[in-house]
Amino acid sequence: MLKERDRIEFPEDVGLWRRKQLEQGMIEIAVDGAIGIRSISLADFHADPADRLIVATALEGHRLVTADERILGWAGDLSRLRATE
Repeated sequence: MLKERDRIEFPEDVGLWRRKQLEQGMIEIAVDGAIGIRSISLADFHADPADRLIVATALEGHRLVTADERILGWAGDLSRLRATE
């Protein structure tokens, strides 16, 4: 959706990009009930439900790579890496 709204650039088809990332070792993590519950319990976090699910998933010991300034600026204990670096 971000690509369709010109908010993010992909040099290729998103499906092809995903396959390449998986081949290079990217791991997809399924959202479960525990992540959903954690997402509604984030202290001092904005209301966007997608961002809440993303952060709640990363809080399971994963590093989040993002360019989202609201996530990068959140004061919570989250391992994150700015995607633009």
